[in-house]
Amino acid sequence: MSVPVVAIVGRPNVGKSSLFNWLAGRRIAIVDPTAGVTRDRVSTLLSVGGRYVELTDTGGIGVEDVDNLTAEIERQIQLAIDQAHVVLLVVDGRTGLMPLDEEVARRLRYVDKPVICVANKCDVPEIDSNAAEFYRLGRGKLICVSAQQNRGRDELLRLIQERLPAAEDLEKPAEASLKLAIVGRRNTGKSTFINCLAEEERVIVSEVPGTTRDSIDVRFERDGKVFIAIDTAGVRKKKSLATDIEFYSMARAERSIRRADVVLLFFDPQGRISKVDKQLAEYILDHNKPAIFVVNKWDLMAPMPTGKMAQYIKHTFPNLDHVPIAFITAKSGKNVQAVLNLAQALHKQASARVSTGDLNRVLRHALETNPPPLRQNRRAKVYYATQVATNPPTIVLFTNGPELFDNTYQRYLIKTFRDQLPFQEVAIKMHLRQRKRDDPTPVEVEETTPKREARPARSERKKKRPAVDVSGLPFRTKLDENELPGKGGTYESELWQDI
Repeated sequence: MSVPVVAIVGRPNVGKSSLFNWLAGRRIAIVDPTAGVTRDRVSTLLSVGGRYVELTDTGGIGVEDVDNLTAEIERQIQLAIDQAHVVLLVVDGRTGLMPLDEEVARRLRYVDKPVICVANKCDVPEIDSNAAEFYRLGRGKLICVSAQQNRGRDELLRLIQERLPAAEDLEKPAEASLKLAIVGRRNTGKSTFINCLAEEERVIVSEVPGTTRDSIDVRFERDGKVFIAIDTAGVRKKKSLATDIEFYSMARAERSIRRADVVLLFFDPQGRISKVDKQLAEYILDHNKPAIFVVNKWDLMAPMPTGKMAQYIKHTFPNLDHVPIAFITAKSGKNVQAVLNLAQALHKQASARVSTGDLNRVLRHALETNPPPLRQNRRAKVYYATQVATNPPTIVLFTNGPELFDNTYQRYLIKTFRDQLPFQEVAIKMHLRQRKRDDPTPVEVEETTPKREARPARSERKKKRPAVDVSGLPFRTKLDENELPGKGGTYESELWQDI
């Protein structure tokens, strides 16, 4: 059985997103006093009485969007209502009944699903009596809650549980095998790519820059596996952020990068790579995330060869030369499945483990090929290495002093590890540690370390040097007892005169 869906609907500014975050237990949707902040459907899994439901936040019904996206927002709200098993009609307990509340209730009148009327912003019990007028909406049970004051949560969850369909399977939904974060500048086709993966109109697609505001988790299945694609807002320069909403959008885009398994950085081939693209790439590099450079809308660049664009990207990001590049057309679905397969391959590389013996053989070959230079009149030494973590692959080198290895040599070692180990296209995290006397050497290292030949005994090493045969040397005189210092302290022999 599919996971039941609980949809939150209502007019603008009644606290739907606050209620969503409150029930979810974390900040997911953007909360702002500005009307019409939420546009897309924002979803998360929620445990209700031992069952899992998909809680969905929606935009405000009846909002007049500043970017003329009202029709698209209304379509997303209707999709949420159609897919829901339980509907939460949220109203404002402070302001009381409004004409738009009656319009929303009229819209839900023909919905053949359980509807719970939730009066939000009832911070104190004294406001509950004023909320009685919402019974006029004819939506059955009324409950007064306060997301800000954490009031009435358990009672609301109990009402939701009672109205859920009969449970056939109480198992937790399958965990996502891969989380993809889709980031990039505005209007690079990120939402179109999400809809292509989900095979439905999951998020709003528009030519208006900044259409997406929230970071939206979209669950979908391919080949029996569950994936989560995180659609993020288009990133702008920080000095260009005009409102708090854009600031929150950028903060959530950065958080999406941190919690993703693989990051897809989107580019528009019709424009040059900007400073924002470089900042996003640097943020990905700082967090050692596997990444793919995705060039979308490539159909608009035909017949331009892909090699020219790839060379331009490689030249722009020299520190990310290991990142693969994909050319797609999300609108038609060309190469979208190939990008998903490549992302799975990168995640597999980042999850790989290498034995200590294999790692040290590669390390020894790198040290012999290019020994570390002298630094502070000391020769840098690496005793052994070991992999301590995955995602990203983390390698620790035990040395005689981390300060003896400059950044250039560290990059050389990382490049060698990437070339010789199964981490060809992912970031590698390397730590240098001062080896202590009590640190044990791993058994695998002792087995792979070549044994030195035994030194001969001291008595054998101290042998008398053989006499030098000078009979064949072309001296004009022979050595005899006359070669002694004279009275004046100088040698009177003809031999020394020759020299």
